Amino acid sequence: MDLATLQTYLLAKKGTTEERPFGPEALVYKVMGKMFALVAWEADPLTISLKCNPDEALFLRDIYPAVRPGYHLNKRHWNTVTLDGSVPQKEFLRMIDDSYNLVVKGLTKAQRQALENN
Repeated sequence: MDLATLQTYLLAKKGTTEERPFGPEALVYKVMGKMFALVAWEADPLTISLKCNPDEALFLRDIYPAVRPGYHLNKRHWNTVTLDGSVPQKEFLRMIDDSYNLVVKGLTKAQRQALENN
């Protein structure tokens, strides 16, 4: 997956913004101010860090060599995925969806309502 396709998919999620709080080399995707994806857009191949259920994070690391503990993130709750084509696209998109959904689930009721009304 190329950067433009990845950005389009991430930004299509309701309430998502793209920011660069850590400098120009990292694209951060947030929903209601909470990060759900971090893309090292200059990496070749691209890498993306995604939030994940801790048990599933370990499972995915066991199955796919391209999935590693989150780089500079809480390794229990974050995975970094190298987009080298070894993770099937359907599975990769599911990982993005899960990360987004986990963050939305952790929002306050008021934030979730604001997101729905957005």
